[in-house]
Amino acid sequence: MTPTVSPIHRFRRIGSTMDVLHAMAADGAADGTAVVAEEQTEGRGSRGRTWQSPRGGLWLSVLLRPPSPSGLDPMSLRVGLAVSGVLSALAAGDPVRLKWPNDLMLGARKVGGLLCEARWQGEALGWVVVGVGLNVTNAVPADVRESAMNLADRLPGVSPESLVERVVSAIRGIDVQSPSLTARELGAFQEVDWLAGRGLMSPITGVADGIEPDGALRIRLPDGGLAVARAGPVALAESSLRA
Repeated sequence: MTPTVSPIHRFRRIGSTMDVLHAMAADGAADGTAVVAEEQTEGRGSRGRTWQSPRGGLWLSVLLRPPSPSGLDPMSLRVGLAVSGVLSALAAGDPVRLKWPNDLMLGARKVGGLLCEARWQGEALGWVVVGVGLNVTNAVPADVRESAMNLADRLPGVSPESLVERVVSAIRGIDVQSPSLTARELGAFQEVDWLAGRGLMSPITGVADGIEPDGALRIRLPDGGLAVARAGPVALAESSLRA
């Protein structure tokens, strides 16, 4: 018997792929269902920020239905590793790195971001919607051009549609249950850790020093001690802004 493949719903213009998929999930959509939009009018990033989502970018969300909330803490990093792996395979010799907790970086500039939103049914986890926003061929807004770019700047032949199946498949394949990153995952993160060795002003003043198995950021303090942060935002020290 051929296994059922969860659908990918495509839209030209909607408010938010995440909001549409949350509604589908509430109506019983299957694990792995995805929503892709050519344009979003109400896209959002972390901490409620507006995410500009014009045509030419990849704006998608994927529904995950973990059997328990045990894997929620490291989930965004697992998604980041999955998406980074897809993009780095296309950008031979020019890896897409992860800036903890949810940014995708090419060199010194951001090309995309990730967002995981859980919904609860009483005390039980109902589902998680994973959102991915990538600048592909779209113009980057003038006010962020010094800190952001699109993938086409480095990969002239890339298009949003060419990435949909690969990115959705990679997200569908992540481990949604384990509460700790494996040694392999920690090693993979170390290879693409954009923050490693950079000075930070927040969430804690110090130097970024990798991550814990639960996904927390390790920070080496000025006195040599070690602290961990489980939430951003991250602000670089002046000496690290263009490093």
